[in-house]
This record gives sequence, C-alpha cells and structure tokens, in this order.
Amino acid sequence: MSKQKEPMIDYPNNPYKLPPKEPTMVQVKRFLYNPETGAFLGRTPSSWAKIGIFYVIFYFCLAVFWLTFLWLFSLTLDPRIPKYKLDDSLIGTNPGLGFRPMPNDSNSLSTLIWYRGTKDRDYAFWVESLQQFLDVYRIPGKTPGRGQNIYKCSYNQPPPPGKVCDIDVRDWQPCTFEEKFGYHLQEPCIFIKLNKIYNWRPEYYNDTNDLPEKMPQSLKDAINKTAELGPSYLNNVWVSCEGESPADIENIGPVEYYPRPGLPGYFFPFENSEGYLSPLVAVKFKHPKAGILINIECRAWAKNIGYDRRDKIGVVHFELMID
Repeated sequence: MSKQKEPMIDYPNNPYKLPPKEPTMVQVKRFLYNPETGAFLGRTPSSWAKIGIFYVIFYFCLAVFWLTFLWLFSLTLDPRIPKYKLDDSLIGTNPGLGFRPMPNDSNSLSTLIWYRGTKDRDYAFWVESLQQFLDVYRIPGKTPGRGQNIYKCSYNQPPPPGKVCDIDVRDWQPCTFEEKFGYHLQEPCIFIKLNKIYNWRPEYYNDTNDLPEKMPQSLKDAINKTAELGPSYLNNVWVSCEGESPADIENIGPVEYYPRPGLPGYFFPFENSEGYLSPLVAVKFKHPKAGILINIECRAWAKNIGYDRRDKIGVVHFELMID
C-alpha cells in the first residue's frame, strides 16, 4: 500500500510563510510613508541624514581632488606660449588664409558675398561687418596692451621683443569706411589675413629668378617691381586672388591690392605679444561682372607654405555675386 501524504499544518505564526500580497496602491503608499517605522521613500529620517552627509563629504573631497590636479596642471602651462608648437601641435606649420567680411548665414560653411543694388541698405551689412572687424585696427584702446606696445616697424627695422607693429589703416585707401569699402560702386573690398601659428617664420622668395612657375604673372611683376626698392622689401608673404575657372577669370575683372599684394615679414613670427594684430591685405575687385556667381581663390605664397585646395592649405575660397 502506498503511503498517504500527511496534510500540511498551517501555523498562524509561521515565520517562513510569505505574507499575503498587498494591493499595488497600498504598497506605493507604504513606500512613500510607512507609519509603523516612520520611513519615507524607503528610508528613515536618520538613514537619509547619514547617506546625505556621506555624499556631501564624498563629492566635496572629489571636487577638492579634481581642483587640486587642475591647479597643478595649470602650473605647467604658460598663458602666452603654447605647450606644443609647430610640428608638435595639431595646427602644424602650414597656415591657412581667412577673409572678411564673412557672410551672415545660418550655414557656417557659406562663403558667398552677395548683395543687390547701390543703395545704402543693399550693402549695409557688408560695410558694417568690415567696420566692426577693423575697429581694433582703428582704435588702439580696443586691443588690451596695444597702446603702450605699438612700435613703428619697417622692413629694415623689425619690432623689439615684446613690441607689436603698428598698422596704418590709411594704407588701405580706398578700402576704408569713408569710401564704404567700394561697395556703393560695386567694387567691393575683401580683406585677407594669414592664420596665426605661434613662432612660425616664413621662408621668403628673395630671388626673383626663383619664383614658382604657377605663380600668377601679375604677382611676379609686382615682386620684380618691389625688388627695385631693395632686397629687404622682398620679405613678404605674398598674396594673389584669382578666379578658379576660366569663366571666373574672365568675369572677375581687374584686382588691386592695398597697400601691396603681400603681408610684411616684420609681423612674423607671431609670439602672442600683448596687443598683436594680424597684418591684412585689402583686395579690391574692380568691375566684377554683375549677375554672375564668381568663384574666387586667394593664395598665400612663401617657400614653406604648401598648397592644397581640397584641404584649404595655404588658400581660401569664397564666392562673389553682385546683382
């Protein structure tokens, strides 16, 4: 005969028996506040106080630890001299070019300079943008430390250590605010600058017989004319602006440079001296063809400036359109 199972006895105070399941709302209310233990959100007030004190001390110590190491790291840096320079830096040794005015466009990649007509409101944005950009050149007090650091430089007289070269805005005539930068005559001025690289020194084309074959003939002529002033006057980072395609070359019209098609060598190297401002070349486009989009490429010329149109090395591209 098979042995019969004995019935399980249900003890009322059995500690191993699961309590009956409470409704969900009762569990939520008990979690928010348990009147039996005085706990809220699962912890008693003393438990919340202990864990709160722990995290305050923990995060305070963590902040002190982080700030201490940040301070120790700052001691290894110089506010004016970068830690990594030239070949050791991410920027490298090949400066690019920039231009002003920049388009006021939500698309940061836009490089189109476009306006219509000859009324003030048609070109006001471009003129005002250039004026704001050039204010630091016109007003020495807008650049900290520039007033007492300005030095009258020349090709035969570079600045002493710690001094910065003066820039006379009158050299850009007729590309001035008084002349509306030529926009009212549909002969706009574009300012070209070389991007700053700490301690970078250009290698100049000092021999007029050793100019690159691809250099524009108009720039070669300007360099040969400059050579008549003396060898030191050839110490420039030269700049040329041309249409990119044969159609652009035909439509761009004559191009003039003020004060010269080059950036004077006495502005280099850039050493982050207080009050330093980058030299500029004002490029005036005389009679560009109206109603046509013109692709323009400006290039910097020095022996140690490479050229790559795709990677924008030693070159800057923008479009010009006047309706």
